[in-house]
Amino acid sequence: MGQQQLLLLILGAIIIGIAVVVGITIFQDNAISSNKDAVINDLIQLSAKAQEHYRRTSSTGGGGYTYSGIDSVGSLVSNEFSNNDKGRYFIIPISANQILLAGYSKYQNADGTYPAIGMLVTPTESIIGPWINTATAIPTSNAEIDIPTP
Repeated sequence: MGQQQLLLLILGAIIIGIAVVVGITIFQDNAISSNKDAVINDLIQLSAKAQEHYRRTSSTGGGGYTYSGIDSVGSLVSNEFSNNDKGRYFIIPISANQILLAGYSKYQNADGTYPAIGMLVTPTESIIGPWINTATAIPTSNAEIDIPTP
């Protein structure tokens, strides 16, 4: 009887250990996914501010139907927003009618990379993509951003 109870005790400890490890893994995966969603939400906010700048006349501090004058996140919102607790954000001017927003999550994936999300902003729409990728490090300037070609 004592041997059977010991075996059940060991088996119970193993099952509890496995359950704890699975729970921790699920929690970490959810935290990374949640942070990626928060970065996308921040990019959507930035795109709305950029489109607002585009539509505002130059006499009222806007772009006068161009994205000119937007060269950093600080051009649209406070500089603190460009490097918040969720991620780091960059604006890459493409043309007078297009800009690319880049957001890098501060949570690492299991392989040690950081989720990187791009958003193309035009006068009428904001498109997530043209790239969703990973980066081995979070860039500190626009020059360090590797934009994949389609």
